[in-house]
Amino acid sequence: MDFKSKIVPLNQLSAWREAFRKTGCKLVVTNGCFDILHLGHVTYLEAARKNGDSLLIGCNGDAGVRELKGPSRPVNNETDRASILAALEAVTAVSIFPESRAIRFLSLAQPDIYVKGGDYTLETLNQEERRVVEATGGKFVFIPFVAGKSTTGLLEKITKL
Repeated sequence: MDFKSKIVPLNQLSAWREAFRKTGCKLVVTNGCFDILHLGHVTYLEAARKNGDSLLIGCNGDAGVRELKGPSRPVNNETDRASILAALEAVTAVSIFPESRAIRFLSLAQPDIYVKGGDYTLETLNQEERRVVEATGGKFVFIPFVAGKSTTGLLEKITKL
């Protein structure tokens, strides 16, 4: 499958989800900026995929990344980030959403399993996101980070070169 065909426009995500639901398979969903892909991301995404049959990633759009990370981010634009994610074997589909929070994306994706990084708990998760996932019967899984692997750390290292 061509990686470009794995990118689902947000306005088609509801129909994509409905078609997927008919397969009877379990959909794992996660989201994030994924600005500079590194070992921590790849390890996390492979672990996420193991929680179900398919993995859908919500990729924050450029405006959402700037809101979350500051005016110098993202380093890579949203199309490049989504394309790189889509090229990964563990990834079934990627959808770009413009907001900094994944509320609308999650309401369209309706995950069976919603995966977040180990820095989150049910209590620290955005509570609107939590309610959206719970409203459709979704469950939560939290996956630990790979120590010492982060985009912020990579950028700090690069600026010291």
